[in-house]
Amino acid sequence: MRAWLAIVAGVALGVGVAWWLARESPDAGSRKQARADQAAAAQARDARPSLYRWRDDAGVLQITEQPPKDRRFERIDREVPAGIRVSGDAATAAD
Repeated sequence: MRAWLAIVAGVALGVGVAWWLARESPDAGSRKQARADQAAAAQARDARPSLYRWRDDAGVLQITEQPPKDRRFERIDREVPAGIRVSGDAATAAD
């Protein structure tokens, strides 16, 4: 009977130690959240449409959707308007 009690106590103690070692500290949780927020912000920044402003060999200002490979450029973020914008002729009244 004592062997059975020792086995149950050992398993319970093992489960308790495993739980204690596997839990996250509050500091580790906040660091993980900060990394996730930083990654989400970088992904959102990269997902926005961008234009690239640079000058060619003749000094002419160029604005393109692809950055130049061999020169300095400035990235310009384009803000996409929210919702649907409809433009064109006004609809005529139906009969």
